[in-house]
Amino acid sequence: MTEESVEFLHAIGRSDLIAGVSVYAVRPPEVKQHPVISAFTHANLKKIQKIKPDLVIGFSDIQKDIAKDLIAEGIDVYISNQRSLEEIFRYMWTLGNMVGEAQKTEAYIKTLEEKMAKARAFAKTLKKRPKIYIEEWDEPQICGIRWFSELASLCGGVDIFESKSQDGIKASERFVTNSEVAQCDPDIILASWCGKKVDIESIKARPELLNVSAIKHNKVFELEPEIFLQPGPALFVDGIDRLIDLFSSFNS
Repeated sequence: MTEESVEFLHAIGRSDLIAGVSVYAVRPPEVKQHPVISAFTHANLKKIQKIKPDLVIGFSDIQKDIAKDLIAEGIDVYISNQRSLEEIFRYMWTLGNMVGEAQKTEAYIKTLEEKMAKARAFAKTLKKRPKIYIEEWDEPQICGIRWFSELASLCGGVDIFESKSQDGIKASERFVTNSEVAQCDPDIILASWCGKKVDIESIKARPELLNVSAIKHNKVFELEPEIFLQPGPALFVDGIDRLIDLFSSFNS
């Protein structure tokens, strides 16, 4: 019922274990071979029962009611709630061991750690670390979740709402206003809205942001939610490269 587990199982060569996926699972392209059995806030109980899974995997407190219904039907459920990069690695270790693939998991995680090392090395080359505003939703405005904030910092950015991202487990704890954004004057705005396309022009047209550096220098970017809003491999596989490219252009 979640996307990062699908990408991870494909990455360690155990896609044969996947009996059904979320409609939002798009990585890797081979994911299309699996039947769809859920969205994110709801799941098709009858479809799940029909495939007779040994385990249903989900993510976050948002899926607690689905988990409750599945457990009531006698189905085993594992719901994770990872928020930080460290917790994401712990999640992959757990899942890899659950399916009996400790060695493959260790080897795969090493490749992701190498990407992190690349990000740290790049960050040291920056003449100026850009101030970043990460927007996860527009109405109400929600700043970036913890792993997104940590990834931006890893690549050399300075998240203007780092404390909110670190402490705000729930989305309601990460609400921000345009006035707060303007006061921090970010150099770059990274928008990744969960469930809909980012309207960059609407961000540029916000009256309070007209004098913000990111708006004046046209540094407002849409980032792919399937990469940046999924707490799994995509953050390291493609997210790091994407941020390095953006931060490189800021310093050129």
